[in-house]
Amino acid sequence: MLETIKNRLKTFPLDRHQPSPQEQGSMAAVLVALHGDNADPQVILTQRAFHLNNHAGEVAFPGGMWDATDSDLLHTALREAEEEIGLSPSLVQPIATLPVASPKRRSLKVTPFVGLVDGPLNLTADPSEIGALFDAPLRLFMNIENYDYFDMQTEHGALSFPFLPYNGYKIWGFTLKVLTDMLNATLEADIHLNYPSDERIEELRQRVAPES
Repeated sequence: MLETIKNRLKTFPLDRHQPSPQEQGSMAAVLVALHGDNADPQVILTQRAFHLNNHAGEVAFPGGMWDATDSDLLHTALREAEEEIGLSPSLVQPIATLPVASPKRRSLKVTPFVGLVDGPLNLTADPSEIGALFDAPLRLFMNIENYDYFDMQTEHGALSFPFLPYNGYKIWGFTLKVLTDMLNATLEADIHLNYPSDERIEELRQRVAPES
């Protein structure tokens, strides 16, 4: 499985983009770190610390915002992975750049980089940012029966999102979509999940709150 993913990711060439001065405040990068046996590869995921102001308790890839010290966005992803989980850049073989996306905050553009990681790994989560660190098997994402949906309540209505439960974690949102899109593109996984439409999201954004 891992060898097939690696070969088919050649259609997503590595792009060491350096943000322009106008982009720098709205650019971030994450590392989709794959490792393990060829037949049963794992992806390294984190659960963000519950005391954080943004995305507290959510499952995420290692990564974060562009910094002026970064030479490019790949550097951002590798630096953040080392800071958050102690993953040395020397253990990572970057192989692909996946499509840029804007999770939740429309002004933020996140670039996912896929990297193959050599073991054995001795990772340690930074408690100031990371509440938990775990591996998830890619085979888990291949079975459509493993998915469920939950409702997110907003001020003006509910939005339904797909998620994948795993060992007490809820994998959803940007993280889930990056992984399923990658598996669809490389393994023809045929994972089709129902996300709220842009029209529905915009409708809730613009709806005037009823008077109390």
